[in-house]
Formats: sequence, structure tokens, C-alpha cells
Amino acid sequence: MRDAMKRGLAGLLGAAGCLAAELAVAVPAYDGKGADAPKIVDPAAGWDHLWKEVLIDITIIGILFALMTAYFIWKYRARGPGQEGESPKLSPATAVAWAVIPTFVFLADDLFVAANGWQLWNAYRQVPENRLEVHLESGMYSWDYTYPNGVRTQNELKVPAGKPVLLRMTSRDTLHSHFIPDFRVKEDSMPGRTTYLWFLPKEPGEHLVTCAEYCGVMHSYMAGKVVVVPEAEFNAWYEGEGTKLKTAGTAGAPVPAAAPEAAPKSGKKKSA
Repeated sequence: MRDAMKRGLAGLLGAAGCLAAELAVAVPAYDGKGADAPKIVDPAAGWDHLWKEVLIDITIIGILFALMTAYFIWKYRARGPGQEGESPKLSPATAVAWAVIPTFVFLADDLFVAANGWQLWNAYRQVPENRLEVHLESGMYSWDYTYPNGVRTQNELKVPAGKPVLLRMTSRDTLHSHFIPDFRVKEDSMPGRTTYLWFLPKEPGEHLVTCAEYCGVMHSYMAGKVVVVPEAEFNAWYEGEGTKLKTAGTAGAPVPAAAPEAAPKSGKKKSA
């Protein structure tokens, strides 16, 4: 019995070592401008990596518990009719070891996974400097984006591929949550407070935007999209829309009123 318990404890320790080795993998980074440019930690790749490690973690733990349970069921099965089982005689040291060591192993593993999550979160909150910054005002039931040049779009955010995008968000009515599943980012927007999120679009394509916070009867219709285009195409669109906006502003500006003409002076002299 004691030999079986020792083998079980050794298996727990070995599994913990495998988990630590598997989890200690660097978070993937994305280099958008070549070898000399600073590397950007891609939030989506980081969260995918951490989720994969969590799945490996719980899979190993589940298999280990299943094997140990099956072993004990087989070893201590009833071997004859009417046979009654009895608890094994454990020394105080063995009883403490069975209580403390598994708890320590699995708690240490959980804390290690959590620490990796905190580290990734802290890295994510450090927004890259070379970014496109867009203001977002959410409301029932639309996403209203305003670019630095004043161009506005609704429910469609057009961004260049390969450039980090920062959204500074607020709300004009109630609580919303801007969620882009493909980029693994979600953040609440609310009246009277500015929040932010950022993501790194790598390749051209379209990505769903949805509200992840119940905001009213038409909550499920509050959807939009992120349209990622090549940088040259985005620059042409951005400059073209900015020019249209300036032209429209100039055409719609009120014409200054003409100054009143001075009263004509009379050429006749007043008589004394």
C-alpha cells in the first residue's frame, strides 16, 4: 500500500514538472517593420497561447486523476461476496503527505498559470507608440468611430494591416462592451469615463464586432465589423475622406455678411 502511495506521489510531482516545462514558453511576438523595429507582443497570439496551455494543464490533471482513480478501484475491489473493505493504515507522515503534496502541486500550477495571465495582461496594457488612434462613441445601438482627421464612420472600422490600432471609448447612454472575437479583445465603454483597447491587425480581411454587454432590447443587433486593408489603400481612403470632409465643410460654411456701405456725402454746403 505504501509503495503504491509513493508511486502516486511521484507521479504527481512528475506531472507538475511536465506542466511547468510546458507552460514556460515565451509569448509569440509580431515584428511589423523588420528586424530593426521593436517587436510588438500580439495580444491575440498571447491569449491563444495561454488558452492552449490551460487546456494542456487541465487535460494532464484530468488524465492523472482518472488513472489514479481507476487504479485504486481495481486494486481495492471486492474479491468475494460479502467482503467488506477497510481503510488502509497510514502513518501520520503519510497522511500529511497525501493531503499537503497534491494540494501544493496543483495550487502551485494554478498560480503559475495565473501569473502568466497577469504578465500577459500587463504587457497588453502597454500600448505601442506607433499606432492609429480612433475615438469610439458607443450608443443604442451603433458603434460610431471618429478618426484623427475628423472622418466619421458607423459600425465599420477601416484600419491598415500591420499597424496597431487603439480605440479610446466612451458611451452616450449606457454600458456597452466592444468585443472583437478574432483579435481576442473586449472592453467596456460607459458614460462619463474613457476606456481603451488595442489590437494588431496583421492581414487584410473583415472581422466581426459585437456588443458583449446587455444594453437594451436590440442588444443582439448591435454589430459591426473591422475592415483591414493594405496600408497604401488605407492611406488613400483616409486622405480622400479627409479631403471630402474639408470640402464639405468649406461649402457648407456661412458666407460672411458684406459690410454696410457708408452713406454718401452731400456735395452741397449748409446755408448759414
